[in-house]
Amino acid sequence: MPHRPSAPHPHAPARPTGTTRPRTGRSRRLGLIGVGLAAALAWSAAVPGAAAPAPAGASATPDTSAAAPQTADSPTAVLFEDDFDGPSGSAVNGSRWQIETGDNVNNHERQWYTPGNDNAALDGNGNLVITARKENPGNYQCWYGRCEYTSARLNTSGKFTTTYGHVEARVKVPRGQGMWPAFWMLGDDIGQVGWPASGEIDVMENVGFEPSTVHGTLHGPGYSGSGGIGAAYTLPGGQQFADAFHTFAVDWSPNRITWSVDGNAFQTRTPADLGGRDWVFDKPFFLILNLAVGGYWPGDPDGSTAFPQQLVVDYVRVTGGEGGGSGASGQITGLAGKCVDVANAGTADGTPIQLHDCNGNAAQNWTIGTDGTVRALGKCLDVASGGTADGTKVQLWTCNGSAAQQWVVSDANDIVNPQANKCLDVTDNNSANGTRLQIWTCGGTANQKWNTPA
Repeated sequence: MPHRPSAPHPHAPARPTGTTRPRTGRSRRLGLIGVGLAAALAWSAAVPGAAAPAPAGASATPDTSAAAPQTADSPTAVLFEDDFDGPSGSAVNGSRWQIETGDNVNNHERQWYTPGNDNAALDGNGNLVITARKENPGNYQCWYGRCEYTSARLNTSGKFTTTYGHVEARVKVPRGQGMWPAFWMLGDDIGQVGWPASGEIDVMENVGFEPSTVHGTLHGPGYSGSGGIGAAYTLPGGQQFADAFHTFAVDWSPNRITWSVDGNAFQTRTPADLGGRDWVFDKPFFLILNLAVGGYWPGDPDGSTAFPQQLVVDYVRVTGGEGGGSGASGQITGLAGKCVDVANAGTADGTPIQLHDCNGNAAQNWTIGTDGTVRALGKCLDVASGGTADGTKVQLWTCNGSAAQQWVVSDANDIVNPQANKCLDVTDNNSANGTRLQIWTCGGTANQKWNTPA
């Protein structure tokens, strides 16, 4: 993480006028979050390579199956989902989200978070748009005087919490000095234990002066604020996050959290990273989306900052699978010590999956998802056309939640597709580079045994 002042903290609750109260041991104020929020939130303060060759003559097998609907019996359980469908200008679904209101002295942010659909509204095209404006139509009074900006912050406290799973949002961030969008989570016990003992998981934070970089961070007792444990992810080639939608996610399982951007895992944290300090991430957390303006970390807007700015959210989804993986990322090795590899590091739907010498490139970096998926290069390991017959080839395909993309890693080192009840298999027990992988009736043979990331 970049340097942040030690006292302030990247996230803190909105403070309605007249509800400030002192916080023991800190020279700052902290008040109730929002209108109608549970009292439990009153004391929150949160910070938030070279490609392997394809086999000769190999061709992609088109996938003709549609994404399977999610039911109680589906391999992947959708625990929470909002696609933000609805009429243009309407507010978010109140059964899923609540809106926080007020300002934020703790980080010296400049905005007033407004209620209803004033600054958080659906666009009629399946997106939530959180808009930061340079305005003050309500004569709002902030910690520094008359507020200069408005924006919005919403959370699922009292509506939805989760312990573990694959938590993701597809988002297009704003741009400009002083902009500070975030997708993050707080421990649901914050009202009982306070922050930072509650824990905080920052799935994504971006500050405007770093247009190509996002941050993922953990905060807890003894590692909060500027001392949070995290890492940054930077887009290649000077690309900027504000130019397009990107998917930000964590795979969260007992004693392990892995962050990814567009399916590319960039850090994993476990209790071993905390130097003996408490790991406080094995309990329920709720979700938060917000767009802050200014503050200690991003700095305030300046003459180069154009308004309005928008944080556009395509969807937020939390899933958990029956066999839910560890969330770990790395190589999957099998027959002859060779690696499961995406041919030519291709990202097109239908790209063959093959065996190849291990070389450490991204085409061999797999995440064993907590939602039952096995992912590389931002896409999923997929059984072609949802087939269940012996010899059906596997491929890379856009993740769609179907049973063709569900896998369970067994204690016997099999990787099993439950829909077919068959194992990931090296065709003809052939250890040559470029040999296609397929599904086959599980037989306990060496060409069906895999070492997965721990």
